Amino acid sequence: MALHPLLSLLLVIAAVTSPSLATNSEGEALHSFRTHLSDPTNVLQSWDPTLVNPCTWFHVTCDNQNRVIRLDLGNSNISGPLGPELGRLKHLRYLELYRNNFDGKIPEVLGNLENLVSLDLFGNRLEGEIPKSFAKLKKLRFLRLNNNRLTGSIPKELTTLPNLIVFDVSNNDLCGTIPIDGPFAHFPLQSYENNKKINGPELQGLAPYDFGC
Repeated sequence: MALHPLLSLLLVIAAVTSPSLATNSEGEALHSFRTHLSDPTNVLQSWDPTLVNPCTWFHVTCDNQNRVIRLDLGNSNISGPLGPELGRLKHLRYLELYRNNFDGKIPEVLGNLENLVSLDLFGNRLEGEIPKSFAKLKKLRFLRLNNNRLTGSIPKELTTLPNLIVFDVSNNDLCGTIPIDGPFAHFPLQSYENNKKINGPELQGLAPYDFGC
């Protein structure tokens, strides 16, 4: 018997908004991310794209709606780029990729992860500038980018992050002056050490923000 048109429409809407479809999309994003990586110790061998969702994969944590909220790949001997696919994990709260061999630039699209609380990218070989898009991460509390090869100045836009309590960019090649507004008023100088071109705290009215860059 044919379905009533309204019932058919409701079934379509239910399918489109289903958490299982969201996790399928997230699984596709993670698998695409994996295809560009070198994984000599097979840390990612459980990432099987034929499964219903990625919630059973090792190093992936989901919430009770089967949405990916945590990715734990610290100390995993992984190398390769941080692919833009990570920007599709809209519900992600913790992105832990520290102490690997990730290289290249940090994707601007990580600024779209509006639920992110912790972003740990320290101890890699990342280059380029700190994305200004990180200023959109209003829930972010922990941002550790130390021990990389980052250049440019610390984006002044980050001073608008209301919940940031830990910030570390030590051991990079950053330049300019240290922001003093917002949460940056409380970060210790150790957060910036071993950046030879950083000139100390911003002197309002005396030293331009990007002085030395």
